[in-house]
Amino acid sequence: MIDTIIRSNQVVTPQGVGAYDIAISGQTIAAVAAIGALPLAPHTRLIDATNKLVIPGGIDPHVHCAWHIPGPEGKSEMTAAPDVVSRAALFGGTTTLLDFARWTHGNTVQGTIEARDKDWIGRCFTDFAYHVMVEGLFPVGLTNQVAEAIQAGYATVKIFTTDITPSRKGRMVGYGDIWEMFKVLSKNGGLGVIHAEDNDIVMHMYDKLIREGRVGFEHMSEVHNTLSEDLSFRRVIRLAEQMNTAIYMMHVSAGTGVQAIREARSRGKPVYGETLHQYILHTEDDYKLPNGQVFHTYPSLKSKEDTEALWKGVSDNVIHSIATDELCCSLAVKTQGKRIDDTTGGNTGVEPRVSLMYTEMVEKRGYSLMQFVDLVSSNAARILGMYPRKGAIAAGSDADLVILDPGLARTIQNKDLHESDYTPWEGHQVGLWPCLTMLRGKIMVEDGKFFGQLSDGQYLKRKIAPEILAGIRL
Repeated sequence: MIDTIIRSNQVVTPQGVGAYDIAISGQTIAAVAAIGALPLAPHTRLIDATNKLVIPGGIDPHVHCAWHIPGPEGKSEMTAAPDVVSRAALFGGTTTLLDFARWTHGNTVQGTIEARDKDWIGRCFTDFAYHVMVEGLFPVGLTNQVAEAIQAGYATVKIFTTDITPSRKGRMVGYGDIWEMFKVLSKNGGLGVIHAEDNDIVMHMYDKLIREGRVGFEHMSEVHNTLSEDLSFRRVIRLAEQMNTAIYMMHVSAGTGVQAIREARSRGKPVYGETLHQYILHTEDDYKLPNGQVFHTYPSLKSKEDTEALWKGVSDNVIHSIATDELCCSLAVKTQGKRIDDTTGGNTGVEPRVSLMYTEMVEKRGYSLMQFVDLVSSNAARILGMYPRKGAIAAGSDADLVILDPGLARTIQNKDLHESDYTPWEGHQVGLWPCLTMLRGKIMVEDGKFFGQLSDGQYLKRKIAPEILAGIRL
């Protein structure tokens, strides 16, 4: 029984862009057919999206909800909970979020997942999943617990190669333990998701700049620098190559990182790249603007040459997804830190991401609609074990659909958004905006009205596809 048909002359499918009727039955797409080819029963709703763009629901593979924010002088805050972020995501055309379940010493991996479930299950409007995060020196038995989690559908493991700031000692995983974890990932079909910076370089630069009295956050790019990204990416990639481990390099920020991934992929290695919309659209010069902290996340913004290298990586199929590193907090919290060692990372950007990247990719730079959809949805689904359930307009896929309306082109203003009391994208022009967002066949947002319930979001257990583990070209 067909419940709904969405009709458009611009539907982005895995096979290309065309004019189609999308038939929805229950929670899934029943068929994608030529316009008018499907019977229209009396009870079937026809949504006419002619001259509007229909895409699969956006996927943000990198968010932090209900997450601890370290601040100056020992202050501690928490980011917004999943209900706030997922609601904003749906208004912006994103239907799936991937957060982190942070394992810490004294806990089990299973206990960590169960504790994180309490933050998310029944408290999220979108579908969601976790990357299991490990840190510090691994105790005996941890890798076995991770292997069990991978087999149970928690397929991605987050690893830091740095403590990030001097106040976060214990976050970094040593390369010996990374080596051991890569063995587990390779054996069990898992994927490493890596925050890679060279800790020696980063901590040296903190010490140096503090000694020199250059502690303002505007110097952040000197600390989290391109050399650090170069050294750490290449070392992690080399370890992964030795273990035949697939890895996903999170928030690539520098041309050196892009080049390291490019070289690995040229050798056929399963190395994938993610950047953030602030890295690809902002530079270190923006730290000097009023409240310049709003543009920051870790690692730092880099130079104009680095943003150009990131765009080249998108063109060359080296950068595969554009995430947010969502850290939804107030402007006061985001700007509370003034120094290189206490500035709040993350970004409130999950709502405008899809429309912003359409404008920057398709309208301004001439990327195809399929490239745009790959970067904001499909590639994250492919790499992280959700495809084709997510990220595709195809028969059998979840009916996660977004209608983007050029008639809703606008200037981004925080007063129109649903995340926080500020947006780093204030004043940016976008060429369209969602007029409808559907999650598994249910209309969640239509014409600015919200219809979601906290019970709508479902956890997604995942399995990494063999072709991703083998390094297929996306």
